[in-house]
Amino acid sequence: SLIAVLLLSSFAFAAPKYVLKLGHVADPAKPYAIAGEKFAELVKEKTNGEVEIQVFPSSQLGNQRDLIEGLIFGTLDLTLTSTAVLGNFLPKIAIFDLPFLFRDVKHAYKALDSIGMEIGKELEPKGIKLLAFFENGVRHLTNNVRPVRVPEDMKGLKIRVMEQKIYIEMMKALGANPTPMAFGELFTALQQGTVDGQENPVSHIWTKRFFEVQKYISLTGHVYAAEPLIISMITWNKLPVNAQAAIILSAAEAKSWHRAQCVASDNDMWKKVIDSGLT
Repeated sequence: SLIAVLLLSSFAFAAPKYVLKLGHVADPAKPYAIAGEKFAELVKEKTNGEVEIQVFPSSQLGNQRDLIEGLIFGTLDLTLTSTAVLGNFLPKIAIFDLPFLFRDVKHAYKALDSIGMEIGKELEPKGIKLLAFFENGVRHLTNNVRPVRVPEDMKGLKIRVMEQKIYIEMMKALGANPTPMAFGELFTALQQGTVDGQENPVSHIWTKRFFEVQKYISLTGHVYAAEPLIISMITWNKLPVNAQAAIILSAAEAKSWHRAQCVASDNDMWKKVIDSGLT
């Protein structure tokens, strides 16, 4: 393929030349955070060290909206973010956050890798290029007030949600009081009782230690959450075509590697969360 030829012909004796920053909000132990590190390793390998990606986890460079705006303005190179927050910049991409949209993860992968990538092209005039859909996971509910077994149990609960209309309206429809809040503020808000609960994949519940400040977990599985890997068009246009080719291939390989790890990782974290005492 053309991409393979470009890679083989261009990086025989490459020297470090481009240092890019990738920021995200997750704990380093989160599966998609590990996949971000894998992506960085692959890029370095495929460019023979010409492109180095430095990864900044745990909201070090800001919340999700900050990071996306950084790409648009050229102050940040890459981020892993949610389709929900990205939907504030391209509403159409938030369609993937509709509740109970997918039958299972394989259905989600098929839709994201086809329709999702096509929709993603509409980000480019806005200053963002979509490289791949990594995985955040299937979202579930935790709270401190009572077990949630039927929709009526949601009434009056203050639930932290992302700053996206779909999540706000979903919680309103269930009778809860949605509270939009940046992810980095969530643990403290749960600890102080600013909100009663939250909804996130099990990997966040475990790695961010939400189980320490929550009593009840409900396996709602209401949303499959993708995690787009995106790059600033300002950065992209500065890179030579062979570096672009390496980044595209690395994103695809890291995505496949990451998805293969997710089932085992989730099963392990589920066991840890249940053993922690959440009921």
